[in-house]
Amino acid sequence: MRILSPCRPAAHGYSWLTSPWLLATTSLATLSQALTFNPVPSPNFDISKLGQVGIAGDFNGISFYEFEGQTEQPFSSNGSERLMTRLPNGVFVDLLNADASIKDMCVFKGKVILGGNFTSIGSKQSIGVAAFDPATSEITPLPGLSGQVSSLLCDENASMVYVGGSFRADDSFNAITWLDSSGWTSLPFAGFNGPVTSIVKASNGHVIFGGSFTGLGNTSAPNIPDAQTVNLNSARFTTYQGASTAGFSDPKNLICNSGGTDGEGKTWLLEDNVPGNLAASFDFGFRPTKLRLRNTHQDGRGTRTWMFTAQPNNGIMNFTYIDPETGSNLSCTNQCPLSNDPSVKFQDFHFVNRIGMNAFRIDISAWYGPGGGLNSVELYQDDVYTFAINNFNEPPCSNSSTPSKSTSAGPWVVTPAGQSNSQYLSAILSKPITSDAASVVFYPDIRETGDYIIKIYTPGCLQDGTCSRRGQVDVFGTLNTTSGKQHLNQRRSIYQSNEFDKYDQIYFGHVDVSSGSFRPTITLSPVAGQSLSSNDMVMVAQRIGIERMNITGGLNGLFEYDPTKATVDTSDFSSSAFNKLGSTFDSQSAVLSLLATKSRTYIGGNFTSETVNNVVALDSSGQTAPLDGGLNGQITTMYNSDGEIFVGGSFTNTQRGGANGLSHVAVYNEERNTWTALGAGVDGTVMNIVPVALNLTGNTTEEAVAITGDFLRILPFGDNKAVNTTGFAVWVKSQSNWLQNLDMPVPLLDGQLATSLLKAPNNTELYAGSISSQSLRAYGVASTNGMLGNFPIKIAPPASLSGSQTSKLAKRASPVNNIDAVSGVVAGAFNTNNNRNVTVLAGHFVSTATSGSTIYNLAFIDRKNSDSVTGLGTDLPSDSVFLTLAVQGNRVFAGGSVSGSIQESPVNGLISYNLASGSLDTQPPVLAGSNVVVSSIAVRPDSSDLYVGGSFDTAGSLPCPGVCILDTGKNQWSRPGFELSGTVYVLFWSSNSLLHVGGRLRMNDTDVFLASYDVSRNRWSVFDGASDLPGPVDTITAANEKRDKFWAAGTRADGTAYLMKYDAGWASPNIVLEPETVITSLQMFSLTNDHLKSDLVDQDQALLLAGSIGIPGFGTASGAIYNGTSLQPYILTSSSNTTVGPGSLAKIFVEKEDFFKSSSKHGLALVFIVLIGLAISLALMLLIVVIGLALDRYRKKRDGYVPAPTSMIDRGSGIIRVPPQELLDSLGRGRPGAPQV
Repeated sequence: MRILSPCRPAAHGYSWLTSPWLLATTSLATLSQALTFNPVPSPNFDISKLGQVGIAGDFNGISFYEFEGQTEQPFSSNGSERLMTRLPNGVFVDLLNADASIKDMCVFKGKVILGGNFTSIGSKQSIGVAAFDPATSEITPLPGLSGQVSSLLCDENASMVYVGGSFRADDSFNAITWLDSSGWTSLPFAGFNGPVTSIVKASNGHVIFGGSFTGLGNTSAPNIPDAQTVNLNSARFTTYQGASTAGFSDPKNLICNSGGTDGEGKTWLLEDNVPGNLAASFDFGFRPTKLRLRNTHQDGRGTRTWMFTAQPNNGIMNFTYIDPETGSNLSCTNQCPLSNDPSVKFQDFHFVNRIGMNAFRIDISAWYGPGGGLNSVELYQDDVYTFAINNFNEPPCSNSSTPSKSTSAGPWVVTPAGQSNSQYLSAILSKPITSDAASVVFYPDIRETGDYIIKIYTPGCLQDGTCSRRGQVDVFGTLNTTSGKQHLNQRRSIYQSNEFDKYDQIYFGHVDVSSGSFRPTITLSPVAGQSLSSNDMVMVAQRIGIERMNITGGLNGLFEYDPTKATVDTSDFSSSAFNKLGSTFDSQSAVLSLLATKSRTYIGGNFTSETVNNVVALDSSGQTAPLDGGLNGQITTMYNSDGEIFVGGSFTNTQRGGANGLSHVAVYNEERNTWTALGAGVDGTVMNIVPVALNLTGNTTEEAVAITGDFLRILPFGDNKAVNTTGFAVWVKSQSNWLQNLDMPVPLLDGQLATSLLKAPNNTELYAGSISSQSLRAYGVASTNGMLGNFPIKIAPPASLSGSQTSKLAKRASPVNNIDAVSGVVAGAFNTNNNRNVTVLAGHFVSTATSGSTIYNLAFIDRKNSDSVTGLGTDLPSDSVFLTLAVQGNRVFAGGSVSGSIQESPVNGLISYNLASGSLDTQPPVLAGSNVVVSSIAVRPDSSDLYVGGSFDTAGSLPCPGVCILDTGKNQWSRPGFELSGTVYVLFWSSNSLLHVGGRLRMNDTDVFLASYDVSRNRWSVFDGASDLPGPVDTITAANEKRDKFWAAGTRADGTAYLMKYDAGWASPNIVLEPETVITSLQMFSLTNDHLKSDLVDQDQALLLAGSIGIPGFGTASGAIYNGTSLQPYILTSSSNTTVGPGSLAKIFVEKEDFFKSSSKHGLALVFIVLIGLAISLALMLLIVVIGLALDRYRKKRDGYVPAPTSMIDRGSGIIRVPPQELLDSLGRGRPGAPQV
């Protein structure tokens, strides 16, 4: 698998990712037609001169940041889910967020219909169902449905979508259709009397519904109408022109005066001879069906006509009533009459329209005698609600012997209603969450035995700003005299992270009437031990609702519907093979999953009969295929992959037994009629089986199967050990193994998937769920040569931090102060001396040696010995933490928080290991102090001296606080100067004689954050400009090859990180780091291509920040690049506990520290430059001479010059011979005299 390379590759022998894993190369073009993925510019790091390169940290997955949209976001643990697709590098990316689960998807008219339990999706209020356009990424709500959708069937030919679940829409319950032309349209039957969980189209074209229903129909009116009394006790009353007479002015006199007697404290009056009104407002909503009024006769007074106005819609209500004089049924609106006959104790007025309200006003327009008044006002409703706030429940004076009520325990407070139906209770619970931290017990007023739907209502979290702090709750109920206490909602917890108000249907079934010996109860409590992304949990409780179901009977979880028929014959269900099969199931059965193939329809759920158990198939002729008798537990999900039916649930074997390894997941081969195990299965219930596309080798895409559920381990089988997981696993069919078991470069996938579409419009793939993914699964350490690769070792977090929420990289002032939170690989080193090739890894982790023994915290990988992995053995305790490494010759020194004994010699903070012998050798004299931690080790250039920094007071018997020198040849400590003390975090050599030390230091009774040590003078000094630093320096890296400029990062007093550069003075980059930023290390890199010019970073360099870097507008990145102008993500990771947060980087470690030498910009030695200059000069001189000779020859030729004769014949013809004596004659003569005239 090949990761698109942000770095220039260099050849090394590691396991590299060589191709994208979830997307074939050939599909990129078509994918881009629908969804645009913007690549980010390459950082152009040149690592070709560095040799081997390692990336150390606390992670189990790692990616380069290559496309916009990539994040380190962990998967959600609060119930919210996302619609996702994948980037060209295979990493999952969110398209939109939903505040709850997306349970099903299907393609309809080029759009994708989404169904689930959400109230908001894509930042739009959408209750249960919405449409997504892959071409624009726009979401379109489909309003009109209230509840949750569990199943969708898109029928393109019929231009309709079948929708099933637990909801109400139009006049239907639990099943309805959405038509492309007209929207919501009821089926010929009025839905079902229980929830629908699955819908498929059988091979005969009929639509099959599966669920927990026993008949067609919807809610029915109760046999006892107007049964529940609306509580007026908590109302706030106001009056207009009410009487001021003592005892008759308080409108609360009207509450619970069921006797209707007149008198002081029992009657409310108006002022004489004037109209007036009384108004009441409530902190809860209701839908009244009946108003009962008792007229007053106090002193001849009474109300003659009145009008009722509902608030907040300000509507005048219509009523029907019986005239007490004539017995006629009459109606009224704005002048409703009230009898003055004393024998008429009360009059009932029935609301024509059922309107929701939270306030009302009664206006009295005419009166008897001196003025108007009333003795009693009572409101009734059919709705059976029980509120968490007990003051909203039925009053003591209701006409019920068991009025609704509730009790609560815990730190509950009343929360304003906001946009919700009523006020509600909120409780802030501290971690860890226990089930008894808070609870509410509801006691509904059940007047008649029967089949009921029970719903629990949850107010939205947007209105009170608690979305990030909401969690999960459990609901238990005792609802009849035979079943006892039950875990409702199909034993599933309920997430309360909905942004808008919602309800969950938690029960459908038999409820017994309240009596003296039995009372139905429903208890709400938090889920114990739940994982939270916040520091506490906000739990809410509002109300439950109970609806009586209208039942036609004759069904039991299955119904076959013929779309060609306009009506449904409810008198003969047995004519359908599906209906008939359902009738053979035991009572209280449930069909949870349906699957249609070309020849069969598979039915899975929780049912038994004489011949089938939990799973069965019907062929096109209606014949039953018992599938080897079925399975011995509930089936919750099924998926068909080319005739292999993957089944998940709560089973462990076939009903007949004999099939090993069928633990909660299995595959049924339709052709061979056999069950096969997936390895040995998992250790808990499987809830969803979802197909995903993988690309593990080459460019060929293969289908794999992801399972999600309530399991914590993949069970061992063959040579594969058990694997811990968080309820998610992927079965790779081509490997016949789990993705988590494969010993090859594979991606990291973790989280949950609910459903997927591998062939969405425009050849896109869509996934619903919440996934944390990275392009490479790597534990604590990864290698890179431009592509990410694995070291031949598997790192795991220590047992003390595994699964702990403290394993996330914590804020720190130094490693010394956060030893307890350190996890993963903190430091690494390569040793290639003496023909070795050994990789050393140090930190706080657990691994396994090649011999099978357990390794703690320090590991050695011998690349020349078949990648053998060794450790320290049992000499040191497993809770040791190593923070730093240094290699000198054959020895590696490891420092940290480590104490114990080696070969009967005590060690504390520092150990020595001999790489040549592969064993612990003679140890340095022990360090001592109150809390000994070695945080930095630096070898002095060109010497055998090892400088050790940290938190300690003495070395051996030598006082040596903070920094000490170990002469490795003599194994002796010496103290560098006497001026410095404190805690050292980092050591940095700027030359072979000048050491810079950062930390929380003391010099001359003054706090110092950066100091310098001059070896030649044996003297400490405060670093120039150290007073300008805002806090202790945690890490330093050179900014140039001379090392006279450097970058420093540290921690301010408020815990936030800072970054500064020293270049003859301090300067801060013009970037913003988010408060959660932690910088663990810095490193400069040379580049293959220049970036824009800046003051702080050379154009051919860039600075890498490692740790957990908070970038505004992006989130966190484990590695980020600063190029002098901006901060960009570079490396993204996921942690071993992905629900807590992302991973983190500790540092980049390399074989060769040649960070300032670029392969594309080689510099030459001075001697070669001089020689090249001389050669060029000589060549130029020679060229000048040649050109001069050529020009002289040309001039002579132009002027007529001819060559002089060169033969003796030619010379002789023109010469007159002179005798020698004449030539020499003048030599003997004197000088001539003066001239003579």
